[in-house]
Amino acid sequence: MHFHLDNGVRRKEGIRDEQVYGIDAAKALSDPRRVSAVTSYVLDHFDQKTKRQSSYILKDRRVRGFNSLFAADSIGMAKQYYAEFQRQQAERGGEPLKIALIYSFAPNEADPGEQGFIDDEDFETAGLDQSSRDFLDAAICDYNRMFGSSFSTASDQFENYYKDLCLRLKNRDLDMAIVVNMLLTGFDATTLNTLWVDKNLKQHGLMQAFSRTNRILNSVKTFGNIVCFRDLRQEVDDALALFGDKDAKGTVVLKPYAEYLAAYTEKVSQLLKRFPLGEEIVGEQAQKDFLTLFGSILRLRNILQAFDDFSNEDVLSLRDLQDYQSLYIDLYQQRRSHEEADKEIINDDVVFEAELVKQIEVNIDYILELVAKYHDGHMEDKSILADISRTIMSSPDLRSKKDLIDSFVESLSSGADVQRDWKEHIVRKKQEEFERIVSEEHLKTGLAEQFIIDCFKEGYVDTDGTRIVSMLPPVSRFAPSNAYELMKSRVVERFRQYFDRFVGM
Repeated sequence: MHFHLDNGVRRKEGIRDEQVYGIDAAKALSDPRRVSAVTSYVLDHFDQKTKRQSSYILKDRRVRGFNSLFAADSIGMAKQYYAEFQRQQAERGGEPLKIALIYSFAPNEADPGEQGFIDDEDFETAGLDQSSRDFLDAAICDYNRMFGSSFSTASDQFENYYKDLCLRLKNRDLDMAIVVNMLLTGFDATTLNTLWVDKNLKQHGLMQAFSRTNRILNSVKTFGNIVCFRDLRQEVDDALALFGDKDAKGTVVLKPYAEYLAAYTEKVSQLLKRFPLGEEIVGEQAQKDFLTLFGSILRLRNILQAFDDFSNEDVLSLRDLQDYQSLYIDLYQQRRSHEEADKEIINDDVVFEAELVKQIEVNIDYILELVAKYHDGHMEDKSILADISRTIMSSPDLRSKKDLIDSFVESLSSGADVQRDWKEHIVRKKQEEFERIVSEEHLKTGLAEQFIIDCFKEGYVDTDGTRIVSMLPPVSRFAPSNAYELMKSRVVERFRQYFDRFVGM
């Protein structure tokens, strides 16, 4: 287990639990102003903590970032938080997070006992008071509207709701689940990277709950985030000493922010001094040194971005980061093509951070903002074109779409409506390229059309089953024995490239 421990909004308020309990613990902790502040903090930092700027492949589809659990101290607090998240998201507007609520009856829910064990909640909702059951039913109705399901707290439905919620967390369909005890023991999902904690935890229960985020998925998720809204630092140290050893904290909890920032600052200084932008990197060893150095910078950035302060203290400007990242991709691609051409080179001691390269991934909306700015300036400011090109070349995903963007920019006229014309441009190009594949591969048009519609609906190119095979033309009896498999592989690859070019456009 490895995680980043953060005291969240409590650190900013400067309130310690001892002070709170000295007044009136339950009343102070459930104060609507505090619940509002915690909720606001979560919404403000959700994208940062769950790395929504990063994308990765999950079960053959590309998804952005990870999801989270919010652990509340009681059913009453869970209800408060769910209502406040709903209220604040409606007030903020935009695309809301998909948030679910789940709890069932558990006696002494807020008292973890001496050993800190978290009681496993069962699927019995009959013990809930009517108000809590009605509230949960209303929350499940929200869930049903999100996903087209028909669950409820009825005895024959609630366990199915639990199972469906777990599956949607694992598939990254849900952004967050608000829980009391459920899912804090025994639940594993590689897509879960953040636990928001407004709950008293210690010993066994603390380690059980904190372990929810420890499943490593890829180079983007190398640790989990624990954001505490109560001061649990002493409890963490005690639990680590109990279950590991007195020095366990150094290997389990991330080091202090200042240490990572110092290492990052030093490596950026080396980068700027040894590999200044605009100068060619000559020689194989120098290129390998650059790839290694920039890869280590990306890994440090991946850690630092979990800390709230980093966005204001990053010593590498976005423009320089984009230029170095573009160079990083170029050099790696050159090495790959060179090694493919020279079969004697079979080892590569340079690790290319394919997933971390997407840490500054930008979407097409940002590009269109630049295009609109260029258009509104009467297409005279050529520096904007340089910004567009720089942004595209720093993104592995956008590189495959460069010609689509370039041809659109070239077609701009003074009276253009950028958003409308872009949509028409993409629809036209998408149809043209699809028809070219169908024509050149002699595919069955109707089946091919339905296949690609389903691919964009599902978010990936599905090669299982008979759908690819059913659209292929017959093979001559005189063709080589492997002709059919070669044709199928070629069609699959062309559709994958087509999907990558137009997904998200």
